[in-house]
Amino acid sequence: DKEIKDKIQTLLDQHRIMTVATLRPDGWPQATTVGYVNDGLTLYFLCGLDSQKAANIARDDRLSLTIDHDTPQVMEITGLSMAARAQPVTDKAEAEKVLRMLPMKYPPQTSL
Repeated sequence: DKEIKDKIQTLLDQHRIMTVATLRPDGWPQATTVGYVNDGLTLYFLCGLDSQKAANIARDDRLSLTIDHDTPQVMEITGLSMAARAQPVTDKAEAEKVLRMLPMKYPPQTSL
């Protein structure tokens, strides 16, 4: 449905933080907050290769995610919740595209 797709696209474009839930080896979900960029409805997030999240995804590529924002009024809460399959970006050109997209969504980063 085009109307729903447009609403999702708008929400994805307006935000830049999501919670990703993966499955640990013991079957318990692990929720992690990550930054993301999107190309249409395709979402990209950075993940350390030696992280628990990466190990979880390598074992089971299913994940759930939410994108939302804080609001003072409980009845104004809106967001996106969806199930997806994660896969590593292995194509060099695609990886370079994603790395170019990051600075467009995030302000210049400073070291602490």
